[in-house]
Amino acid sequence: MSKNPFLPVRVGMIGCGTISAAYFKHCKPFNILQIQAVADLDLKRAQEKAKEYNIPKACSVKEMLKDPEIELILNLTIPQAHVQVNLDALRAGKHVYSEKPFSLNVADGQKVLTEAKKRKLLVGCAPDTVLGGGIQSCRKLIDDGAIGQTVGATVKFLCSGPESWHPNPGFLYKHGGGPMFDMGPYYLSSLITFFGSAKKVSAMNRTTYPKRTIGSGPLKGKKIRVETPTYLSGVIEFSNGVLATVTMSFDAAFPYTPSLEVYGSKSSMVCPDPNNFNGEIQLWSQPEYKWSAVPLTHNGEVGRGIGLADMAYAIRSGRPHRANGELALHVVEIMEAFHISASKEKPVYLKTSCKRPASLPSGLEIGKLDS
Repeated sequence: MSKNPFLPVRVGMIGCGTISAAYFKHCKPFNILQIQAVADLDLKRAQEKAKEYNIPKACSVKEMLKDPEIELILNLTIPQAHVQVNLDALRAGKHVYSEKPFSLNVADGQKVLTEAKKRKLLVGCAPDTVLGGGIQSCRKLIDDGAIGQTVGATVKFLCSGPESWHPNPGFLYKHGGGPMFDMGPYYLSSLITFFGSAKKVSAMNRTTYPKRTIGSGPLKGKKIRVETPTYLSGVIEFSNGVLATVTMSFDAAFPYTPSLEVYGSKSSMVCPDPNNFNGEIQLWSQPEYKWSAVPLTHNGEVGRGIGLADMAYAIRSGRPHRANGELALHVVEIMEAFHISASKEKPVYLKTSCKRPASLPSGLEIGKLDS
């Protein structure tokens, strides 16, 4: 762990569900972060997490937002609550970093950015997997010209749905759920990291099964009503001319099959799973006509929390942070556009945009993000 010239940013975590364990674990190497308190609708669960991870305080959300020591709220609530919690945190004078998706529509997400700008506070949002060794190494290969001129990309995420393993998957089949809003942010954030902003979306979708059955846990056997499309396919046109075909599905009767490929004039590249921080990169070698593994140029041993830490350094230093609200809102508009384009049967031209986030320096050691 490197020395940190900045005082730690004191963090309050709201939401102590499944994903919280990853944040507790992977925030530890970053001495810019100090998780000061945890809150949950179930106070007992917050108390249990505080004890398990040696957090000083478990409290209600209201109490946390009134705590003058808390500077940054980490919002790990369910997607349907993200916007309201973010707004409450900003109005309490706190910076906020949210789990994905940033919002369920552009209008609500814009309210968060407007409130933050008004109060001169920062907003960040997952996924930060794009800051892992896998995607950052792919970006460097693209920027260094390893595949020549980039012309296209393909994204595929197909599985049979989360109800077989998730103990309470109902929210994933409501408006704001489905494969696009659940998994889309990982892939779309990666594409923006590679190519910058998008400008147009054309798509189709369907809802294959009107009901799902929970397959494990205390709710096993309970039926879930599906309220969102569960198979989506379309094309994104990026401002630099790259075309990306995207398919996201909870309807495929075979195991989880993630795929992100980028095609260039000299070579093609198979990227690691964007839901992970590590993984193998394969490049197509034209003279030999074969795929070859390429070593990562960036550290793949980081985890959820690197985006939060990057934002904490931004709070202290004044530099831009990478997993920022503008990028997250652009991702939301692309996802929303998939649904709108499918329902209206015509292309959707996007209104938001964002800057391509700065790359991370290669060989960056874990715990050091002050650049």
